[in-house]
Amino acid sequence: MNEFSLPPVGLGTMGIDDPDVVATALDLGYRHLDTAQIYENEGVVGDGLARSDVPREDVTVATKVWVDRLAPNRVREAVVDSLDRLRLDSVDLCYVHRPRGDYEPVGTLRAFDALVDDGLVDHVGVSNFSVSQLEEALDVLDHPLTAHQAEYHPYYRTPDLVEHARRHDYAFVAYSPLAGGRVVDDPVVQQVAAEHDATPAQAALSYVANTTGVVAIAKASSPTHLRSNLVAPNIRLTDDQRQWLDDVERGEELYPE
Repeated sequence: MNEFSLPPVGLGTMGIDDPDVVATALDLGYRHLDTAQIYENEGVVGDGLARSDVPREDVTVATKVWVDRLAPNRVREAVVDSLDRLRLDSVDLCYVHRPRGDYEPVGTLRAFDALVDDGLVDHVGVSNFSVSQLEEALDVLDHPLTAHQAEYHPYYRTPDLVEHARRHDYAFVAYSPLAGGRVVDDPVVQQVAAEHDATPAQAALSYVANTTGVVAIAKASSPTHLRSNLVAPNIRLTDDQRQWLDDVERGEELYPE
């Protein structure tokens, strides 16, 4: 049984350039911070974590190694650089950001295993993988695969990836759960929101975060939106409402591999 767990909603930090946003999110109750080398804001996340009074051990900090540093002989240096920017001795969760560029399934993943062995990384994740690539990763890794991060929202769902995560007992981490803001204008999402006296963003986030085996990372900057996103999983959609949102699926992927 995989004992690693994530809260229903975490903070996606792509585009956030103010450490106070991160510190505010933590003070409001966020316990999962998601960044990446390609976001060029690991330092911002580290500064925000340092500014908050929330104990370090209570927060899951995740980052991702970009495709230009996935060669087996470059992974360690890349992660050490991330740790320096984050001002941390170790990172809770580290992802292969995309399986391309310098990615080598055996060499890269074994380099990630070594980082766990050496205490620089606590848990290994992958991002934007297909089912076949996930199967390959499970075969190669000595340490458990604890998370797969991929795009998931009412307009783009990947039930095969979610089912694979459930079957193999790792977290499916949904990024862009609001489809870059597009779903808030959808009339079906708005109808579901109105029936719960909620915002459309909360209705969409509830739909994602209350899918079995799925957690969401949502970007927000203002305290109002941070609070709103954090409590969205408390909204419980009916079976009919979930079906309505299932039916708005369009196959619209924002970040295709």
